[in-house]
Amino acid sequence: MHTIYGMRSSGNCYKLHLLLEQLGQPYRWIEIDTRRGETRTPEYLARNPNGKVPLLERADGSCLAESNAILCYLAEGTRFWPADAWLRAQTLQWLFFEQYSHEPYIAVARNVVQHPNHPRRDELAQLQAAGYKALAVMEQRLADHEWLAGLRYGIADIALYAYTHCAADGGFEMASYPAIGDWLQRVRSQVGHLPMQV
Repeated sequence: MHTIYGMRSSGNCYKLHLLLEQLGQPYRWIEIDTRRGETRTPEYLARNPNGKVPLLERADGSCLAESNAILCYLAEGTRFWPADAWLRAQTLQWLFFEQYSHEPYIAVARNVVQHPNHPRRDELAQLQAAGYKALAVMEQRLADHEWLAGLRYGIADIALYAYTHCAADGGFEMASYPAIGDWLQRVRSQVGHLPMQV
């Protein structure tokens, strides 16, 4: 059985929670509060020297960090990770997009809005501008595709759903993105869907 160290209010951790529930796999969840320094303890740093969540620990004690790497590992051999090399590459393209062009802006803007004394408060307008660019890329894709990568729901959708579905928490006006809105509803309708805890 896998053990996940994570914080349920984090979109990066929510990705794994959602996939594991949809896979129906047994797992153990250990809640870690990053705000209380629980990722900086010697015990935790021995598992993940980068001191972040989420973290997957296997039964043999080996550990894997980085949410999208964990998604790929968990989805291997399932309907969520395509067997076709081209579709896998498209999936990876969206996973990289999520981490480099989407999450650093949409997730951080959400964090800034939720914490009035956030040290990046002065950057909120720039974070939102970059986040809108990412949303525009997604809107363009989803205007004529049901899913982000290939013809079926998969980990590309899970990865980008995590912070897109709560983008309004970061001050993003989502009414201008109808294709994203329809896609969010399709993701919510998937068997095993569960909401992110805040």
